[in-house]
Amino acid sequence: MKKIGLVLSGGGVRGMAHLGILKALEEFGISFTHISGTSAGAIAGAFYAAGYSVEEIVTILKKSQIFNFSNFLIKKQGLFTMKGFEGLYQEHLNTFEDLKIPLYVAATDILKGELTYFSSGNLSQALLASSCIPVVFQPVSINNSLYVDGGILNNFPIEPLLGQCDILIGSYVNSIKKEVDQVHMNNIVDRSFHLAMKSSVQDKTNLCTLYIEPPNMSQFSLLSLKKADEIFEYGYQYARTLEPQIKALDLG
Repeated sequence: MKKIGLVLSGGGVRGMAHLGILKALEEFGISFTHISGTSAGAIAGAFYAAGYSVEEIVTILKKSQIFNFSNFLIKKQGLFTMKGFEGLYQEHLNTFEDLKIPLYVAATDILKGELTYFSSGNLSQALLASSCIPVVFQPVSINNSLYVDGGILNNFPIEPLLGQCDILIGSYVNSIKKEVDQVHMNNIVDRSFHLAMKSSVQDKTNLCTLYIEPPNMSQFSLLSLKKADEIFEYGYQYARTLEPQIKALDLG
């Protein structure tokens, strides 16, 4: 049986599209032996690797309002802390070692200026680190270092799976509509960030056996939880259009 790896990008509430894509892939008979993710992709990947169904994950994320940061914000020393999220992860997840599928979580070590991949030990701490938006949240302290969002250095963490998997499937949920008449102020940072990282992501898409990037994802705000169902369905329907490519995969 061939080893099949899944790579999940960051993207805030757009990460719900990953779950729609996963639902479609399951319907085509695809299961995974390895997962790597950053930020929202790490969160979705962690719940999936723990054995939760796609439907269960959607319910948990919507009910917990995990992408509605206002529910979790605790002010401390001028910045917000991510402690509010910790209880949610601890309620549903244990350690990396308890996962049914090996998982790699990307986070940025802000002190060393380098990327770290967590794959053992405290899972909730790794998820907090991977999704810690800089400037908004206090960096997450792990083993005497400080971590922020993994997407800063790598929003498509394919590297841990290279050489481990026979088939690599990538899901990237930050496609940008190229021509727009105007950009609202609250979208400028988001658009600039993803335009800047697009070239580095593009170089890695060729390493994927199947690369899935639903178009115009920038129509959805990073934090627009009220559109969670719409984003999920958008990812699902797009993945269904890839039926010929998916069925052409040699799953062995």
